[in-house]
This record gives sequence, C-alpha cells and structure tokens, in this order.
Amino acid sequence: MTEAMRAVVYRGPRTATSLEMIARPEPGPGEVLLRVAAVGVCGTDVHVWQHGMGDAPPVVLGHEFAGVVAAVGAGVSGFRPGDRVVSETAAAVCGRCVYCLGGHYNVCPQRRGFGFQANGAMAEYVCSRPAILHHVPPGLPLALAALTEPGCVAYNAIVEKSHPRPGDHVVVIGPGPIGLMALAVARLGSPARLTLVGLRRDGVRLELGRAMGADDVIIADEDDAVARVVQAGDGFGAHLVIDAVGVSATLQQSLAMVRPNGQITKIGWGPAPVGFSLDALIRKAATLQGSFSHTYGTWERVVALLASSRIHVRPLVSPFALDAWAAGFHAMEALEVAKAVLLPHGPAFAEI
Repeated sequence: MTEAMRAVVYRGPRTATSLEMIARPEPGPGEVLLRVAAVGVCGTDVHVWQHGMGDAPPVVLGHEFAGVVAAVGAGVSGFRPGDRVVSETAAAVCGRCVYCLGGHYNVCPQRRGFGFQANGAMAEYVCSRPAILHHVPPGLPLALAALTEPGCVAYNAIVEKSHPRPGDHVVVIGPGPIGLMALAVARLGSPARLTLVGLRRDGVRLELGRAMGADDVIIADEDDAVARVVQAGDGFGAHLVIDAVGVSATLQQSLAMVRPNGQITKIGWGPAPVGFSLDALIRKAATLQGSFSHTYGTWERVVALLASSRIHVRPLVSPFALDAWAAGFHAMEALEVAKAVLLPHGPAFAEI
C-alpha cells in the first residue's frame, strides 16, 4: 500500500490552496527521495497563492528546500540514505538543447521547476535528481541551507551577471528576501557604499538590511531616493543598481540613479508594461542586464559561503510548522517576516 504524506497543494488562489494528504512519492531510476527538513516560502509562492498561475494543474508548492536522503532509485551514485542535501530548483530539463549542453540549463526551454510544473517540497517528502543535489557541510543547519536558492539568485545577479568592484556604490532596491540576499552578497565585494531602498511598510525588513550591513537605508515614499543616491559620493550616481522589485517604477528609479557607464541588473519580475522612455540608458551608456536562476557552480559556492557564515542568513529565518503554512504565507504577505521557512518534520529535524 502506498504511504500518504502531508503537502501544501495549489489548486487555485487563496482558499483553493490547502494542506492535503497525498501519496508519498517513490524514487524511480535515477531519482533520490528526500525527507524534507525545511522549505522556504518564496515571494513567488505568495504571489501564486494571492493571484493564481493560470491553468496550472494541481501541484505541491515549494522550490527552496533542504533535507535528508531517505532512499535512492536504481542507478544513483554519490548519494545514500542519511546524506544531508540541498536541491536546485529545476526538476527537469531536456539535457539536449544548446543551453543544457553548454551548462546553462537554467534557461532550457523545456525546464520544469519544482512547485510550478512539478510537485515541490512543501511536503514531507519530495523526489529530486542527483545532478542537482549538493551535500550540506557539517555545521550548516538544514533550516539555513534551505536559503541556498535565494542566495544563488543573488549571487548569480551580482557576481556572475554584474561587475562590481571594491569601492563602488551599490544600490539594492527592494528589501524582500532576494533583495536582502543581494545586499549580503554585494557586501562581500567591499563596496564603498551599500544602499538599500524600500518603503515605510517594509520597516521590519529594512531594519534587517541595516543589521546586515547597509550603510544607507532610504524610505522611498518619505524621501527622494534618486536625489539621495546621486548626491552620495562624487555626485554621479551608483555604479551598480540591483532592481529586486520588478515594477516599472523601480526600473525608472534605477535609470535615474545609475551613473554614466554604470550597470542595472534586474532580478524582479513584473508583468506590467514599462510605460516610459529608456533613452536615459542610451544617454548614460549604461548597461541593463537581466538575471534568472542559477547553475551548479553557483550552488557549490553559495553553500560554502553559508557554511562559513560569510553570508549570514539566520536573522532572516522565521520557522513555521507545515500545518501552519497559511500563517507563514500571511506573515510574508503582511511583511511581518523576511523569510517564512516551513519545517515538515519539526525544528529538531531541521536543526534549528
């Protein structure tokens, strides 16, 4: 008889999403079954819960997760029951396209992500692929390892897609989980000034940003953020602006803040049209760069940074039992916490 497990199943926005009992997965050939220790609630999860995701079939949410290997399928090597691991987010890729063959599987046209096109980890168990699993070093709690994914988003955007140099002025717009992780990664590059921009309602998260090393915190609905940034330093603006919000207003702010020959890296998504001229990008000879997801090497580096506490994420974590998943989502929606982390098997198993 197939065993059952608890899982947060998306069947539509708000009350259509609920904790259900579903069949526990079993690892097929080339698969690894994980007992989920911790799974982060992403801003995208909250957005899906609020507004839906089109005609998507019922799916278990959750793509930021760490756990312990419970079983391995035929043909799996390198992992065995009891191993502590963290998983990447691409549940499946084609493995044959020019992007997969070139190591850029994050942009594979057939990529299927956990929690969206494949069952995710807001559950007691989930199956993953050994190609996207990473061993968690001793001393790094699994509850903190679950934040590897947002750390990789930030690392990819700042280290791999942008070109900050020691002594630069770096601005991060948006103090959400990704923005705060971007702040932490940017700090590693020894900027002369590190500025975080948010709104008054972001108060809790702005204070976290200050504690994580922001030199300057600007409340954009109470102060002129563009003027504050441009007037700092030599008066030309920021060398690098990270847009971790995604609405058109923050891109317009970014264009006004960036210095000539500077760079804007956009992480945040936004469906609305831009609605303004991009001529400032040309006039300033600035670079506008998009950044999406991450690949294997990024994960290895970020896991190492978390394990060494070079990226310190414990202040971001607010734990919730899996049964209290809705409370975690509501706390994220109300901006009461920076990162809700669900613990399907309790705090002891998550090592927090």
